[in-house]
Amino acid sequence: MALCGRVRAGSRGPGPFLILLFLALGPARAEQGAGAVAGGGFPGVPPHPQQAVGLGAQQPPQPVLAGAAPGGGVGRPPRAGASSGGGWKLADEPACREDVTRVCPKHSWANNLAVLECLQDVRETDNEISSDCNHLLWNYKLNLTTDPKFESVAREVCKTTISEIKECADEIDGKGYLVSCLVDHRGNITEYQCHQYITKMTAIIFSDYRLICGFMDDCRNDINILKCGSIRPAEKDAHSQGEVVACLEKGLVKEAEENDPRMTVSDQCKKAILRVAELSSDDFHLDRHLYFACRDDRERFCENTQAGEGRVYKCLFNHKFEDAMSEKCRDALTTRQKLIAQDYKVSYSLAKSCKSDLKKYRCNVENLPRSREARLSYLLMCLESAVHRGRQVSSECQGEMLDYRRMLMEDFSLSPEIILGCRSEIEHHCSGLHRKGRTLHCLMKVVRGEKGNVGANCQQSLQTLIQEADPGADYRIDRALNEACESVIQTACKHIRAGDPMILSCLMEHLYTEKMVEDCEHRLLELQYFISRDWKLDPVLYRKCQGDASRLCHTHGWNETSEMIPPGAIFSCLYRHAYRTEEQGRRLSRECRAEVQRILHQRALDVKLDPALQDKCMIDLGKWCSEKTETGQELECLQDHLDDLVADCKDIVGNLTELESEDIQIEALLMRACEPIIQTFCHEVADNQIDSGDLMECLIQNKHQKEMNEKCAVGVTHFQLLQMKDFRFSYKFKMACKEDVLKLCANIKKKVDVVICLSTTVRNDTLQDGKEHRVSMKCRKQLRVEELEMTEDIRLEPDLYETCKNDIKSYCQNVPYGNAQIIECLKENKKQLSTRCHQKVFRLQETEMMDPELDYTLMRVCKQMIKRFCPEADAKNMLQCLKQNKNSELMDPKCKQMITKRQITQNTDYRLNPVLRKACKADIPKFCQSILNKAKDDSELEGQVISCLKLKYADQRLSPDCEDQIRVILEESALDYRLDPQLQMHCSDEISTLCAEEAAAQEQTGQVEECLKVNLLKIKADMCKKEVLNMLKESKADIFVDPVLHTACALDIKHHCAAIPPGRGRQMSCLMEALEDKRVRLQPECKKRLNDRIEMWSYAAKVAPAEGFSDLAMQVLTSPSKNYILSVISMGICILFLVGLMCGRITKRVTRELKDR
Repeated sequence: MALCGRVRAGSRGPGPFLILLFLALGPARAEQGAGAVAGGGFPGVPPHPQQAVGLGAQQPPQPVLAGAAPGGGVGRPPRAGASSGGGWKLADEPACREDVTRVCPKHSWANNLAVLECLQDVRETDNEISSDCNHLLWNYKLNLTTDPKFESVAREVCKTTISEIKECADEIDGKGYLVSCLVDHRGNITEYQCHQYITKMTAIIFSDYRLICGFMDDCRNDINILKCGSIRPAEKDAHSQGEVVACLEKGLVKEAEENDPRMTVSDQCKKAILRVAELSSDDFHLDRHLYFACRDDRERFCENTQAGEGRVYKCLFNHKFEDAMSEKCRDALTTRQKLIAQDYKVSYSLAKSCKSDLKKYRCNVENLPRSREARLSYLLMCLESAVHRGRQVSSECQGEMLDYRRMLMEDFSLSPEIILGCRSEIEHHCSGLHRKGRTLHCLMKVVRGEKGNVGANCQQSLQTLIQEADPGADYRIDRALNEACESVIQTACKHIRAGDPMILSCLMEHLYTEKMVEDCEHRLLELQYFISRDWKLDPVLYRKCQGDASRLCHTHGWNETSEMIPPGAIFSCLYRHAYRTEEQGRRLSRECRAEVQRILHQRALDVKLDPALQDKCMIDLGKWCSEKTETGQELECLQDHLDDLVADCKDIVGNLTELESEDIQIEALLMRACEPIIQTFCHEVADNQIDSGDLMECLIQNKHQKEMNEKCAVGVTHFQLLQMKDFRFSYKFKMACKEDVLKLCANIKKKVDVVICLSTTVRNDTLQDGKEHRVSMKCRKQLRVEELEMTEDIRLEPDLYETCKNDIKSYCQNVPYGNAQIIECLKENKKQLSTRCHQKVFRLQETEMMDPELDYTLMRVCKQMIKRFCPEADAKNMLQCLKQNKNSELMDPKCKQMITKRQITQNTDYRLNPVLRKACKADIPKFCQSILNKAKDDSELEGQVISCLKLKYADQRLSPDCEDQIRVILEESALDYRLDPQLQMHCSDEISTLCAEEAAAQEQTGQVEECLKVNLLKIKADMCKKEVLNMLKESKADIFVDPVLHTACALDIKHHCAAIPPGRGRQMSCLMEALEDKRVRLQPECKKRLNDRIEMWSYAAKVAPAEGFSDLAMQVLTSPSKNYILSVISMGICILFLVGLMCGRITKRVTRELKDR
């Protein structure tokens, strides 16, 4: 039925029937004398019987059946004697007298409107109004709606207001449209009496949907289709419109959620329903269904909340999930919230607070479809866009937006897209968790892959909801997160004001720390998963980078999307520009770069926070890293399997690793683990805004400091190993040598191969004197750094590591990798190694001896001694310098021991002693060619060449340079038998049996050699005896070769042989002559040792006769009795000459005699 005669044009809004909207559900409280005078009159209207509003005075109103046409004539005179005031009164009607007496306070009986308000608010079972009284009230309200007197009252009471509202001033008289117009604009009414009047009319008159002008015409079919006409047929109150409208509202909501064509509500009825809801938005009394459903809850939760301006609604919304909230009220509140989601104007406070901002930022442009512009999501995103662009939005509006964003996050059912898109996910994984945002977080958890798979529609719906609610701007919007993280925020983030966007960053910084609690960790990662997929959802990042994104990445507005550039691609674009150099082109602003670094630090905490990585590497994560569930392990796993990854994933992981090499602070977990080291040793480089690889280099250099903890050391080593896979992963190396690699080592990717390639080039250019270096200076410097770093861990030299892997298991299983300990272990077990591993270790030693700075263990152990003794020594002469200072009293014992180890290694093969090799370049092939012919590449000669040179030194046949080097070796090996590999190899049994005590001495000073010499007669093994005899032979060449004799005769050499230079046996001959000279008195010990040596040499001459003339001549020349021997030989030669001369004369005479014949 339609009680109004026309419908407004579309441009004027939904229609004049809207004035009759069912706001009547919750009437304002009657005030005696305020809105009406005694007798039922209205302010400003004289109480005249003919002007009495209601039924006629001559005949009382007759009850009318529900749905029938209204009976009783308008303007009928009141019944005689109806009241002393001359006006008709509801309280006096027989049909309602008993109900009024029972239900309504006595002071209201004289006021028809107060009685009407009282009676229509009764819903308790015990106080139900009789059917006759209900019909009487129906007729009374019907007559009110059709009485033109109301229009004249309105014009009198609202004179000023009507003149201000042009639309209402133009209404035709006598049609009832004026009151309809005033109801439409009641939010703009400032005139007190007019506002009271319109409020009363709204609350009392329009309490039945059939009285709403045009409502029945618009919604008749929908009522029948949705079966809303007989919701509660057993109720006596058959005229209540609350249930009917509530049914239609639920139908409208269900249409959006079900997407079922059979549930479609017509557009006209949809508009009518939303308009009804809008007109009831200021006072919850006007929503009859909600009013009766929540009356007790209102008293329980919102007793002190004043009605009007939507305050009661908001109060009830805030307590919606309280345990004490009744289910019927919660359902009614949810329905109203769903209507607000469809049309923001259903929220009085939101529409009022944001009206000017909506207009200012063109969020309600007229030419947009109302279904779009009226949606809460559109309003929120439009205004949020303005806020994110730095525009001013009123604090009242922002407060309302915050409330409704929180509302969307609390209850997933308010978002039809979630219900439609995530129905199966909710049923399978998240049923029964709808309160306080738990369902949404459950769905987020499913999307993260922690509880099964999720459909694309559901994921997109969740992403849209997160953008609408924008919890990144204020963590309090996400109630589940807020409650879970409250304790963490109070302790770790208390320095940040509540609601600040940086709270989320603070929480991320404390992820996986002691301050973080498990529940907060889960909620935080679930939310960050979605924020990380749209750069706009991080308000700080958006604010600082929107200019750069527009300039470099061609982005659109905050609430606009582009299929060409998805939101996830924008951040990728930003970080590519963040690490560009000035030479590479356009870069980000400093502020934006800092934000990009912050986000990268956060993403490093969890692989799922990097959308591209998770998308491209999903298969590889399952294939290689399914068991890697600890923090940060997934990315490490992908990096470890870099060569095995599919192409797209490999590119993503490679790019991320390359980025980390420039700014290792992106690795937040590693930075936390290394914080003590950074603060102690690397704080200066850590404070730099631009890292450029300096921090990681510092960490590597200090990796073995005592302050270093295991987690940091493991992380740094992992990164070092990772760098070996691609030279691009070493930022400083890449930047220094990029051009050199392209020119000299093209198509080589692995870092170790690039280093070898460049090192070989540098060495070849260095050996060819005068040739210009092909490798640039800056590359050579960085190449040196890389070479030194690679020596610290055998795993940083993959070829060596793979070759010796089995040997490591066999001989070095329990040895740590760090500090080059595995390499040192292999060196010590070199004789037991497999052939290929032995060859690799030999080559490594050869390289280290040529460049001792690459000997990590030597450099580490002797670091302080190098500073003390060799501060200015060239890197290649470092070991030589240390050897020269080895016996200094200030030498550290550990360093001395390490120097001895290296000397032992050098003496096993001349190729491991580059100084000797260079000095004896001509002598070795001249005297020791037979040994070289038998030698094999990459295997030691066990000191054979050096032994050969020693013998030639004794024969005084070496070149001066070679002689000097052999003298040094002889002096060193004379003090320590371990430096003579041939002696140690052939005399090992004799040393252990005859000289065990001497060999066990902590410091070797030649005692073992002396022991072997003394026990020469006891030695049975020929090879050992030969080696001892060689020692005796060598000692005759130079007294320095015999440390025991030299020590015993030191004073005598000083007194008697000071002017004689050492070498070639000169000082030894001087001592022998002094021994024979009766005038010279030698020290007893020296004399004794000299006599012992003479006996040894005599014995040696007997058991080891000369092998040739040159050997015999040398024995004679070096013999202590050489003068005697030479005299005897000279005498013999003279006698032989005389005999020959005599024989020659005799033979010549005989020959002559023969001739004469």
